[in-house]
Amino acid sequence: MKDPAQAHSPTSAETSRVEASTPPLVDISGIRNVTDLLAARAAKAPDHIAFETRQPGAELTDPWQQISTGEFAGEVETTARGLIASGVEAGDTALIIAGTQYRWAVADLAALYAGAVVVPAYDTAPEAQLAGIIADARPVAAFAGTQEIADRIVSAAAAAGQAPPSIWVFEPDDDAAATGGTMRDLAAAGETVSAERLEARRSQATLDDIATVVYTSGTTGTPKGARITHRNLVGQVLNIGAAYREVVTEAGNTILFLPLTHVLGRALQLICIANGMRVAHLANPKDVVQALAVLQPTFLVVVPRVLERIQGAAAASAAEKKLTPVWNAAVRVAEDWGSFLEDRDRDHAARPKFALRVQHALFDRLFYGRLRAVMGGKIAYLLSGAATLQPGLARFFRGIGVPIIEGYGLTETTAPLTGGRPGALTAGSVGAPLPGNSVRISDNGEVLASGVGVFAGYTSEALNAAAFVDGYFRTGDLGSLNSDGALTLTGRLNSIIVTSTGRTVSPEPWETAIEAHPLVAHAVLVGTDRPYLTAILVLDAEAAAGWLRGRGETPPAALTAHGLPRVSDPGLEAELDAAITAANAAVPPSEHVQYWRMVCIGADRADDFVTPTMKLKRQALIDALRPVIDELYA
Repeated sequence: MKDPAQAHSPTSAETSRVEASTPPLVDISGIRNVTDLLAARAAKAPDHIAFETRQPGAELTDPWQQISTGEFAGEVETTARGLIASGVEAGDTALIIAGTQYRWAVADLAALYAGAVVVPAYDTAPEAQLAGIIADARPVAAFAGTQEIADRIVSAAAAAGQAPPSIWVFEPDDDAAATGGTMRDLAAAGETVSAERLEARRSQATLDDIATVVYTSGTTGTPKGARITHRNLVGQVLNIGAAYREVVTEAGNTILFLPLTHVLGRALQLICIANGMRVAHLANPKDVVQALAVLQPTFLVVVPRVLERIQGAAAASAAEKKLTPVWNAAVRVAEDWGSFLEDRDRDHAARPKFALRVQHALFDRLFYGRLRAVMGGKIAYLLSGAATLQPGLARFFRGIGVPIIEGYGLTETTAPLTGGRPGALTAGSVGAPLPGNSVRISDNGEVLASGVGVFAGYTSEALNAAAFVDGYFRTGDLGSLNSDGALTLTGRLNSIIVTSTGRTVSPEPWETAIEAHPLVAHAVLVGTDRPYLTAILVLDAEAAAGWLRGRGETPPAALTAHGLPRVSDPGLEAELDAAITAANAAVPPSEHVQYWRMVCIGADRADDFVTPTMKLKRQALIDALRPVIDELYA
C-alpha cells in the first residue's frame, strides 16, 4: 500500500493543464425562471414530502411535522399574493433576514413568485453592514425572523437615510406589536389577488433577469452585492441535480443548517425542491449531531470543522476508555482503506492486502459502525465545502463508509463551480468543473471561472472591470488542474506572504495542517515584510477545555473570557508545540514558524472575526492582534 500522503501527489505532467470544461447535462431553454422548478415539481408530485419542520421551542426528539410539495407550493402562492397586494412590483427587492428555517424557504420562493428580487442578509449582521445593504439594495419589503430583527431593519434603514420597507415577521412575540405585520396578516391581504394575476407575475421574469442579489460575508472587506440571475440558479440546480442523481434522490433526505443567506445553502435547497429530496432545517449548527440520529439523513453538507469535531469526539471517547493506541491504529487503517478505495476508482481490479482487509473488518466492529450510527446510520455521501479539507480526514471518513464529495465555489459562481463525482473521488482535489462550467488557470496560477453559474456582476460597476479577464471571473484563489481536469486549490492570491528576505510563502498548507488538530479552530501564518514566520493559533475553546478536564486539569479563565484573550497553559502549549513541529517538518526550513501564540475568540467578538459559514476574517484578526504580533518579533 502506498503512503496515503504521497499516493496521489500530482506530477508536473498532470498539473500542466490550463483549462477544463464540462458540457451541460440539461437543456434549460424551455424554462421561464426559477419558479418553474417548484411549479413543475408540485404538478408532478404534490403529495411527496418536501419538508420536515418542528414547532419553535420543540425538542429535537419530538415528532417532526411533514409538509408535502403541494402544501409548500400553496403557502408560497398565498404569501406571494400577499406581497402583490401589499404593493410589491416586479423587479422590486425583498429582504430576508432570519435563521435557517422552513419559513425562509416560503419567503424566498414567494418573493420570486411575486416577481421580486430576493436580497438575503445574515441575522448576525451588524447595523452598519445592514445599513449598507439596505442603501444599496433599496428593499420595499422585508421578512424578519423575529421582532428584534424587524426592529433592527427599521433602525438600519434610518441609518441608511431611507424609509423602512414593509416588514413581515415570521415569529413575533406579540402579533399586535409586530413591526409591519405577521405572516398571517400577509396571507390575509392576498385573498383579493386572483390566480391569474399571480400566474402573470410569476411567469414575468426571464432567465436573464436578476433573481437575487447576495452580499458576500466580507472575509476581506466591505460586502459586495453579487447579482445572480434566474439562468444562474436554474442552470446550476438542474445540472448539479443531473450530475449527482445517486446523491439527490426522491427517497433521500438532508438536514440544512448552513445559513440560507449563503448561496450554497440556498442552492442546495432549490436542488432538493426540484428533485424531491426531503429537507429539515436547523438554525443552530450545534444541534446537528443530535439531529442526525433523529432524522437519519442520507446526505449532508458540512464544513471541515464539523468533521474534525466528529473525529475528535471519537478520539476523546477512546481516551476515556484507555483505548487511544487502538483508536490511533483504527484511524490509520481507515485512511489506508480510503486510499485503497481511491485506487479502486481508477483501477476496478485493485484489491486490498489481506492484512488491511482483516484490520478494517475488526475496526468496523469496534469503531466505524458506531461512528456511522452516531451520524444517523444512513448517510451515503457528505459534501464538504467552505474551507480546505485535510486529505487524511477525507480518506478517514471514506474509510469508515461515509465518502466525502469535496467541492469548490463562491457566491459569484452560484454555489459549486467544481466537485468530485461518486466513483472518482480523490482526497485533496475539489473535482472537475460541474456541467455547464469551465475553469482556467492564469499565468500566475489564479483560478478563473466561466459558465452557467458565473454571476452577472456586482451591483457596483466600479468593481466589475477588475473582477473579469477575457470573460472569465477572477476567483482570487490559486490552483492547478490535473490531466483529468480536476482542480486542486493551493491558496489565496491575496494571502501570499512575502518576507523581508524576499521569500514568497503560501500560508494555506501550513495552516491547514495545524487546523487538523482538534484543539485548533483557526491558524494564521504571519510574516509579510518580516524576517521570519510566526503564527497565531485560535483555540477551539470547548475542545480545549474538555481536553484539559480529561487530564484532570482546570481550564484557564481565558477560554471563556470575552474579547480576544491570549491563552497561556503549559499543557496546551506542549500539545500544540508538537503539532507545530510536525507541520514545520513538512515544509522547507525557511518556511518554519519560529514563534507562536494562542488566543481565543470570545462569544462577544465571534461576528467580528468569523463569518456565518465559519471562515476566519483573517485580516481583521491580524489587525486586532498587532501588539501580540509585534511582540513575536521583538
